[in-house]
Amino acid sequence: MGTTTIRIEALVDAPPEKTWDCWTSPDHITKWNAASDDWHTPRATNDLRVGGSLSFRMEARDKSAGFDFGGTYTLVSPRERLHFILADGRHVDVRFLPEGNKVRVVEEFETETTNSAELQRKGWQAILDNFKRHVEES
Repeated sequence: MGTTTIRIEALVDAPPEKTWDCWTSPDHITKWNAASDDWHTPRATNDLRVGGSLSFRMEARDKSAGFDFGGTYTLVSPRERLHFILADGRHVDVRFLPEGNKVRVVEEFETETTNSAELQRKGWQAILDNFKRHVEES
C-alpha cells in the first residue's frame, strides 16, 4: 500500500515573524504540539538549517503511551517554507503564506500505513488548530 499526501491548513491571525517563531522555537513547540488535551510534548529540539534535525517527544499526560517524532530538514526558507523528511522516510512540506496581516499555514504530509488517512488528517489538523490558537493567544 503506497502513501497518500494530505493537505491541511489554518489561517493564523498574526504577523509572519511571530507565526514563524512559534512554529520553530522549541519553547513554543512544547506548548502547542498535541492533538488533544490528554497529550503533550514535554521536550523538543529544532536545528533549523538544511541537514539539521527536528525532534519532539509526544506523550500521553498519564504516561500510558508516547513516541518520538523527528526528521531532517531538506529546505529552510525563513518565514516562507520548510521541508523535512521524517525518520521513516515520509516527506512533510510546510508553507507560510502571508494574507494581509495574517498567515495561512499550509502543511502537506505523506501518510503512514498503520493508521487510516482520515485519522491522520484529523490528528495533524488538530495539532495545526492548537498551533493557531497558541499563536493568536500568546
